Amino acid sequence: MAQLEGYYFSAALSCTFLVSCLLFSAFSRALREPYMDEIFHLPQAQRYCEGHFSLSQWDPMITTLPGLYLLSVGVVKPASWIFGWSEHIVCSIGMLRFVNLLFSVGNFYLLYLLLHKVQPRHKAYF
Repeated sequence: MAQLEGYYFSAALSCTFLVSCLLFSAFSRALREPYMDEIFHLPQAQRYCEGHFSLSQWDPMITTLPGLYLLSVGVVKPASWIFGWSEHIVCSIGMLRFVNLLFSVGNFYLLYLLLHKVQPRHKAYF
């Protein structure tokens, strides 16, 4: 039964990733410029991507902590070293949006783990 559950989870995760990639592709083609709050977040993320972590360059319109920016740098910088991509490509709108896509798939996995923690499979009913 556990092996079957693993197959179901793999299929669900694969479908989630596929749908996310299709949506990412459609939105990226339609929205080439920053959209909604990306107007504030994109320049800040690009500063972090370029290695400028100074608090004096922080946009006061942003009210969230810089965690996603730091994690994005941790994902895209190694990709630039491995694949030899330029900073222009690595810090682009599309690449930074793609990092969010990866985190959405990671959130799916975390939700799966959380459900197993909250709802154990072998629960005693007496």
